Amino acid sequence: MASNTLANRRSVMNLFTSPTCPYSHLARIVLAEKDITFESIDVNIDSPPEDLSELNPYNTVPTLIDRDLVLYDSRVIIEYLDERFPHPPLMPVDPVSRAKTRLALHRVEKDWYPLMHDIMHKGEKTVAKSRKILRESIVSANELFKVMPFFLSEDYTLVDATIAPLLWRLPALGIELPAEAKAVADYAERIFSREAFQLSLTEAETEMRL
Repeated sequence: MASNTLANRRSVMNLFTSPTCPYSHLARIVLAEKDITFESIDVNIDSPPEDLSELNPYNTVPTLIDRDLVLYDSRVIIEYLDERFPHPPLMPVDPVSRAKTRLALHRVEKDWYPLMHDIMHKGEKTVAKSRKILRESIVSANELFKVMPFFLSEDYTLVDATIAPLLWRLPALGIELPAEAKAVADYAERIFSREAFQLSLTEAETEMRL
């Protein structure tokens, strides 16, 4: 019996995560969308545990352990999870649509996430500039959120999972969307109301919108 229990424990994924890190949140969203059982290991980013540094040379979160496999980039993690657990699929099947989805992921990661990072971690002057740029960029993308129920798709994809942590953090980032960004606000409510998204939230993340 004991050996079976140990085997079961080994078969459960482990995720080194931070309660407020948007990249960790992204990984938790995809795990929840896939209904994957995992054990969460909370990490203090300022003082990471020794076992994390042994697994991940960058000492970053999220870090996913799946048996003998260790992954430590959020994009690598979420694409791995989608391929390892294909249902429900979070990437299109055909090559052209997959490429377009990857390009959208790239744009979000390169255009919006660095601005979010600056607002969360930089000095006052940089924060004010980054906040203005991020707000204007989201507002200018409003038309894209009108086209389909999800981001340029009829189905929920990894792009939506990547946008969700950022939109959820807007109040904490000091950004209030204007009336002309109504399509973005409506989209946000759709993805926030998903059961998987609600399950992905840590206590600290929930408090960001209280």
